[in-house]
Amino acid sequence: TENYLLGVGRADCTGPVAQIPLMGYANPDQVGGGLLTRLYSRAFIVANPDDSKRVVFVSADIGMVSQRVRLEVLKELKSKYGNLYRQDNVILSGTHTHSGPGGYFQYTLFWITSKGLIRPALNAIVNGIIKSIDIAHQNMKKGRIFINRGTVENSQINRSPFSYLENPASERSRYSSNTDKEMLMLKMVDVNGEELGLISWFAVHPVSMNNTNHLVNSDNMGYASYLFEREKNKGMLPGEGSFVAAFASSNLGDVSPNTKGPFCVNTGESCNNPQSSCPVGGATMCMAMGPGNDMFDSTRIIGQNIYTKAKELYAKASQEVTGPLRWAHQWVNMSDVSVELNATHTVKTCKPALGHSFAAGTIDGVGAFNFTQGSVDGDPFWDGIRDQLLGEPSNETKACHEPKPILFSTGEMTRPHPWHPDIVDVQIAAIGSLAIIAVPGELTTMSGRRLREAVKKEFESHGTSRMDVVIAGLCNVYTHYIATYEEYQAQRYEAASTIYGPHTLSAYIQLYRGLARAIAMNTVQDLPPGPEPPVFNIGNLTLVPALGVDRVPLNKTFGDVLQEVRQQYREGEVAEVTFVGANPRSSAENATEHNFLTVERYSRTSESWHVVENDASWDTRFYWNKGTLNRSNVTIEWHIPPGTEPGIYRIRYFGHYKKRLTNTHTVSVPFEGTSSEFEITTL
Repeated sequence: TENYLLGVGRADCTGPVAQIPLMGYANPDQVGGGLLTRLYSRAFIVANPDDSKRVVFVSADIGMVSQRVRLEVLKELKSKYGNLYRQDNVILSGTHTHSGPGGYFQYTLFWITSKGLIRPALNAIVNGIIKSIDIAHQNMKKGRIFINRGTVENSQINRSPFSYLENPASERSRYSSNTDKEMLMLKMVDVNGEELGLISWFAVHPVSMNNTNHLVNSDNMGYASYLFEREKNKGMLPGEGSFVAAFASSNLGDVSPNTKGPFCVNTGESCNNPQSSCPVGGATMCMAMGPGNDMFDSTRIIGQNIYTKAKELYAKASQEVTGPLRWAHQWVNMSDVSVELNATHTVKTCKPALGHSFAAGTIDGVGAFNFTQGSVDGDPFWDGIRDQLLGEPSNETKACHEPKPILFSTGEMTRPHPWHPDIVDVQIAAIGSLAIIAVPGELTTMSGRRLREAVKKEFESHGTSRMDVVIAGLCNVYTHYIATYEEYQAQRYEAASTIYGPHTLSAYIQLYRGLARAIAMNTVQDLPPGPEPPVFNIGNLTLVPALGVDRVPLNKTFGDVLQEVRQQYREGEVAEVTFVGANPRSSAENATEHNFLTVERYSRTSESWHVVENDASWDTRFYWNKGTLNRSNVTIEWHIPPGTEPGIYRIRYFGHYKKRLTNTHTVSVPFEGTSSEFEITTL
């Protein structure tokens, strides 16, 4: 067989780590206040041997790919590469971490919890994705792809088991579990056997870090990537090295990593009931617990489980992927799809709307969608938004969404821009015998099983047998959840968030079957491209406070140590130092590759300091604490890992402060601070 051409790339897409609401739990109080680990975009380009066709798959450490991100990425790719990378052969997927900055959406609903459209956050994601594709593009080489699959244990629970039970017993009896435990992996090597990277798909929510967290990070999936890349890029700092390991999302809609299940935080009793409700305090007290002592520990345990299985599958991967590259893509108006259920029965999708349970949230994070109070009062723009929210849905929309009690009829809200997308991407890319289904949302476990089976059957009935089918989640545009028709009847969170109505899944199955048929019959050129999505002209519209001039306490300067490290530590302890700081947003707007901290070890032989950890390490934590009068402190923790070499160490902090030159002109000035030296001794 002739070899594919392969390219891999990784680039930072972290964005501002302070004062930006984190995207995922819809909790406006959960704003960034520092950094646990950097967020990355990971890109993979596969070309056929004569390089006449290319497919791009990107997995980024973000909550989801928004339509705005996708449209800006495609525009930038067009200006750089002409017609090489387009909407039909580029898949953009988000890992679904709930600890990344928000504010990168053009549809109004998402502005409420992320305080508008935040340009620096949007730009960081777009630029990071582009840069990762650039790196992959510049490093194409002849190579081979291997596929493997296996079962991951002890890493998931179904967080809506009572909804799952609504699915027919005959269907449920075909499966041994109410979650999909299978991991599917692609391993990429060049013709000389040099390892390039991997893509793994596994269905679990990256919500091991809960909604009390304020440190930007990539959660359990990101930790798995970190461990795999650390293993393969020996001697490199986190985020460096050529090997790229993506742990991508799949049909994770009803899947939680908080394996101890739901408990009442006030009384400690189980709240695994259909309402996820506690005797005292109701649903707001019901929270799922991970396997660890705290959320950091749980993230490590789940991430380690996923990494360990991936490592085993990677080592044993021997089945080679061969064959042509094929793909199909359409834009579809999802609020107006007619679905033929059978020869006599046709149903329709609905204009988007969210049900009451959407506001309640899930056992992974209870709802905080309370707009009647808080920072929006008295602002005419936001007051107008709230009045629209409380508007009455039309009878047509009510009837279409039955039995969903409609909370927000977003499809009927258009000021200042539409609240939810109508036009969404449906897309399949096939690399040889592997079909990647790019889904614009979160399919539940059973929805994913139905879609995979339908696509596989469609390929088979048109002569393409033995296709492997994998679902890539959170792709291209965000449309919340896709529950089955039966799960929809129960109207828990996932169903209330199935925005195009009870027949949403049936519509997607019909659409993806159409794409699979076109690929199998080689009639992709006859597929109508569909209506192009809109781009709204939005300025920097945000409630995020303007970046003020940074100030210092009397007789202090930026980078001065306020609270010093101890002189001696052992492994397992935490070295901690507090500096006079400045707003980290001043750094983010300065440089994409800015590193806020280093841990350095003194080498006697070279009489110099060597960096051993940076701010992308999972062992370092960077906290920004805003004080009064534009003053702030920065605390850096280093959780000294087992096996740390004894010796002399120090911690350094790198920041920028905003300084006013004239009334209209400010400038960012770099500064640094260094802790005292400290010694790490053996136990």
